[in-house]
Amino acid sequence: MSRDSPPAAPALPLRLLLALLGGGAIALAFPAYDQWYAAWLGCGLIAAAGWAARPGAGFLTGLVAGLAYFLPTLSWSGVYVGALPWVALATLQALYVAAMLAVIGPLQRRLLDGGAAWAAYGIVPLGWVVGEWARGSTPFGGFPWARLAFSQADSPLRALAAVGGAPLLTAAVATMGVAGYAAIPALRHRSPRALIPLTLACGVALSPLAVPSPTSERETARIGLVQGNVPQPGLDFNAERRAVLDNHVRVTEDLMGRPDTGPLDLVVWPENAADIDPLRNADAAAAIARAQAATQAPLLIGAILNEPEPQVSNASLLYRPGVPEPERYLKRHPVPFAEYVPYRDFFRRFNDKVDLVRAGMAQGEKVGSFRMTTSSGVDWLALPSICFEVAYDALLREAVLLDPDQPSVLVVQTNNATFGFTAESEQQYAISRIRAIEHGRSVVHVSTVGVSGVIGPNGTSTPPSALFTAYAAAATVPLHSGTTLANRLGQTPEYAALLGLFLAWGSRWRRRRAHHNPVDPTVTPKELASA
Repeated sequence: MSRDSPPAAPALPLRLLLALLGGGAIALAFPAYDQWYAAWLGCGLIAAAGWAARPGAGFLTGLVAGLAYFLPTLSWSGVYVGALPWVALATLQALYVAAMLAVIGPLQRRLLDGGAAWAAYGIVPLGWVVGEWARGSTPFGGFPWARLAFSQADSPLRALAAVGGAPLLTAAVATMGVAGYAAIPALRHRSPRALIPLTLACGVALSPLAVPSPTSERETARIGLVQGNVPQPGLDFNAERRAVLDNHVRVTEDLMGRPDTGPLDLVVWPENAADIDPLRNADAAAAIARAQAATQAPLLIGAILNEPEPQVSNASLLYRPGVPEPERYLKRHPVPFAEYVPYRDFFRRFNDKVDLVRAGMAQGEKVGSFRMTTSSGVDWLALPSICFEVAYDALLREAVLLDPDQPSVLVVQTNNATFGFTAESEQQYAISRIRAIEHGRSVVHVSTVGVSGVIGPNGTSTPPSALFTAYAAAATVPLHSGTTLANRLGQTPEYAALLGLFLAWGSRWRRRRAHHNPVDPTVTPKELASA
């Protein structure tokens, strides 16, 4: 092997050990550990584990890495329903990492065989972007939770979300990891070629400094947040549905009784605050009317509506003073196995808790947008999303682009009671922080049980509330308008990553044909790495 050759592909036992360490390192980057830099290290270790692997070895290596990554990160998903759903979800997510390494390894072998070592390194970030795109889209609409980007809410890289959204931020994290791995051979031999990946890593780390303020602030709105809490955590959090509603009414009245609250332009309740349909239950409607009388302001509440029968709808209802009928936004992306159960009879064989899910949740069709006016006469938009919708790129982007020149605020209404005292709430709050940067908008994030808070367009947050406590706050929230580059690019970074992988594969194939130089199928990864 020459002094500047790529490192030799490791043997399978070492691959699996590196994969285990790499996946575990990425898990440490997410709440509640919050070691964002560990994701960089983890990506480097996984790049080493999958280096020039054959498909079978790459798949096995990726599966180990994915399990080490997702089992701890998604442990909240089994806190009340048992280990089987948690392990099944984590395994499904791990399969995407396995598929990624099964594809990247053979492609690296081709590139190394052609002497394109730097391209072999460069496809690693592309693989992460495409893999997360697939994971966030399939099956049943995908599950984009715990993307690399969402571990970077406190990282210096986070400003890149305003340029290329979560895909670019993921690519930057993976680039930092693979650049460190690429520098190892040259550093070992004290070669000046080590400066190439190290310079790249420095450039990526410093690039957020060049990201300008993407949107403009025109005015502020005074917004109240109400976290009413529930009688008990768990799957039966709303067994006393009237108690939950009464909690939110009482906390709202307490908020308005504080001398420092002042007049409000909007008061926000979380998802499931009114789990009794207030359009069909007079007592629930009267309780909401009492809260609105206290606020003398528009009241945005999370409610469950018993329509369209036999389904239900997860809704954001906006009650305006003096207007009897609320405006509504219906959740556009119900969560499979939580809000509806596909193939219920089949999955009941594995876990009978699927029957705790209601008859099924209808899917909303319209983008959520409520037109508001501040006390000073400034028109603005409240853009609602419900619970896990904050993790899906397109939903929030479509809301912002509906009327980008109008000042607006993203409103995330969520219910975390079914996940107990786990890191799920903090993980979701971190996603909201990345979304604030991506769209250049303030985010009002309100949970039934916590955590709740207000996030600025640069990702900074007010001190969030604690879990399973009653909480209320009034905040002066900046209103921003305009679009970020991420808004305008949309899915372009993902398409570009997919195109990059195709070009890397196709260009090597054409080069082999042009030189009539077929690859020897018996060549080993070590021989390829030293070519």
